[in-house]
Amino acid sequence: MSPNLLLVIVVGVLFAAGVTLLLERNLTRVILGITLLGNGVNLLILLGGAYGGPPIVGVTPEPRMSDPLTQAMILTAIVITLGMTAFLLAMAYRSWLLTGHDNVQDDVEDRRIRERAERDQGLAEPDDEEPAATVAAGAPR
Repeated sequence: MSPNLLLVIVVGVLFAAGVTLLLERNLTRVILGITLLGNGVNLLILLGGAYGGPPIVGVTPEPRMSDPLTQAMILTAIVITLGMTAFLLAMAYRSWLLTGHDNVQDDVEDRRIRERAERDQGLAEPDDEEPAATVAAGAPR
């Protein structure tokens, strides 16, 4: 039995939109991306049934008991997605209270790693001294 093409396209769109939103620096968009990915995974699990599987996918030719594992996995995924969403909402709210926005900023170590990578690849001019942000943060040389 093959799944409905429309549902497969919906799963693909949910995954694409979720991953795109996860790559943003804004925590609100990350929350939406996690939610979309969770819904995409739930629909993907629901689509992967065979005969004797969940009754939502199709009608079985002979009356058999459906497998409850799929429904249990989806219910567990819903609870995990809800927990992640609550945690990320708390982080976004705390960030908004402290800074006035919910963007995730680069820290000193991120800038230092990026500068070293550029220097190793020959994209930046080699300096004799460490960047000022690294020295000011007290990072070891």
